[in-house]
Amino acid sequence: MFPLYDENPTRIKPYFTYGLIGMNVLVFLHEVSLSNAQLNLFFSEYAVVPRELTYNFSGEWITLITSQFLHGGWWHLISNMVFLWVFGNNIEDRLGHFKYLIFYLACGALAALSQWAIGVESPIPSLGASGAISGVLGAYLIRFPHARITTLVFLGFFVTTISVPALVVIGIFFIQNVISGLASLQAAAHMSVQTGGVAYWAHIGGFVFGIILAPLFGLFKRDYE
Repeated sequence: MFPLYDENPTRIKPYFTYGLIGMNVLVFLHEVSLSNAQLNLFFSEYAVVPRELTYNFSGEWITLITSQFLHGGWWHLISNMVFLWVFGNNIEDRLGHFKYLIFYLACGALAALSQWAIGVESPIPSLGASGAISGVLGAYLIRFPHARITTLVFLGFFVTTISVPALVVIGIFFIQNVISGLASLQAAAHMSVQTGGVAYWAHIGGFVFGIILAPLFGLFKRDYE
């Protein structure tokens, strides 16, 4: 299931969601302009390298933020940005622009730490906006569980669209990550761009922290003027 859009109007322009998407795209365009050697160096400097974070947190903590704007390929970027486009605007609408940005970056950093905890000695860079976006999904799930999401469904060679509640789309996303994460605990410590691995525990951590943090940021407060 791949979400296309939701039936959930907003009251404000989601400028920060647009800005985050734009920054991710610009950084990725820079990535594709680099040679393989330059790209590896770029990732080693700005992605989270668990082993380096373990032994030099004071010098490496900023990668918990910078890694959120890196992607390992076109599909990695496109899928993340579509999810952010579909779900981010409503969370920005409820939290307000600046609190939304802080919430987004905090979820991403905590998601990266969740993946780091699985393999603190791993030399493999961890990167991507998935953890932060998982936090947005967690917030969306508890605030708009019944919002209708128009979704692409792939059934073998047959592709169609259906409209289902957010609870279904996001619930399936979370369950898949929990099952995959539990089934690959050892491999999860060694996920990489090169091997095409998925940082399941970053997704799970971001989702859980999104559910915890969003109410503290005012997700359920009365509508502002």
